[in-house]
Amino acid sequence: MITKDSIETAYAFFHQKHRVYIYSNMDWQKDDIEYAIDSYIETMSPELFEKISAGRPDFLRNHLTFKDDLSKAVEILEEMTFAN
Repeated sequence: MITKDSIETAYAFFHQKHRVYIYSNMDWQKDDIEYAIDSYIETMSPELFEKISAGRPDFLRNHLTFKDDLSKAVEILEEMTFAN
């Protein structure tokens, strides 16, 4: 079961990291964000990750697609957070 709290927590975390990531010009900072997101995924609700990743196991874990994946995750979580 995906709780409202888990959605809101993930949204807040991903949104904050996304805002920094898209405006950063520092590779080390982007790498740190990728690491932080990967670590967060390990502790988040597996059902929630399945939902935002659409079953893609490399979602948010592939350096080449990370920026687009993070944007998509924030978009999905925002819709889930503010639905109803």
